[in-house]
Amino acid sequence: MKTIVVAGGAGFIGANLCRELLNRGERVVAVDNFITGRQRNLEELLSLPNFSLVEADVTQPLEISESLDEIYDLACPASPDDFSRYPLEILNVCSDGVRNLLELAQKNQARFLQTSTSEVYGDPLEHPQKETYWGHVNPIGPRSCYDEGKRFAESLIVNFRQKTGLDAKIVRIFNTYGPYMRMDDGRVVSNFLTQALRGQDLTVYGDGSQTRSFCFVSDMVEGLTKMMASSELGPINIGNPGEFSIKELAEKILRLIEGRSQLTFRPIMKDDPKQRRPDITLAKGELGWEPNISLDEGLRLSLPWFKKELGLG
Repeated sequence: MKTIVVAGGAGFIGANLCRELLNRGERVVAVDNFITGRQRNLEELLSLPNFSLVEADVTQPLEISESLDEIYDLACPASPDDFSRYPLEILNVCSDGVRNLLELAQKNQARFLQTSTSEVYGDPLEHPQKETYWGHVNPIGPRSCYDEGKRFAESLIVNFRQKTGLDAKIVRIFNTYGPYMRMDDGRVVSNFLTQALRGQDLTVYGDGSQTRSFCFVSDMVEGLTKMMASSELGPINIGNPGEFSIKELAEKILRLIEGRSQLTFRPIMKDDPKQRRPDITLAKGELGWEPNISLDEGLRLSLPWFKKELGLG
């Protein structure tokens, strides 16, 4: 049995990762300060003997009394609405928070995995995006706290690794969706599903031609665990290379819900990327990973969670 810290464990991806690690028989210590994570995401795990929940802010030095084998860092607000709500907190967790977790990993000689993001590519001029692409990011734009915060974290990890020899890995995750998402997180899948289930019109920014690639959360978790178990250091893209326009996503959700909602269009947000699609050649070749769940299937699998959250059964 390994003892594994999941920083940001009460968040959307973190809650799914905690469950998968527990299912594998590991000891899991979830750490969260509940800025955007929710304790109720982990409620039924609290009675399990191999699970602990620690309320803490990783921007402060973290004390874990147990000997640790692995640390997954998912501790950062990550949805578009969070960028304006918590810009300084995001910058702090991408700097001081990452440094504290790296030092905790070094102290325990534990493996460390950082969840970076496709946002490091900004509004990309290369398509699809390979790990070798340096990105096209506005360093002072409305998304810069997250984009530049994650870029700084990658640099911090690479330099820390060179100085200490720590086994510290980086994955760049692309748009992910599924159970345990917040209804109000501002991400396009949660926005559309919530609006459709409430009978509201779906809000599309711009003309809806901008594209994204959507990865179901169980596929994402498998990619993270395969990266942790590998000898690879990264960065490696983890995401679904299926590419859909925002309008196509909205139309899929309208067909799934079968309500009376329609599309309503508003001006596009500043610095919103026009296209986003991962090149996953490295993940397939080095990790033996690729996603299995299509967007249509993933939306169907997500629907019960959203209905439950909205009190619709």
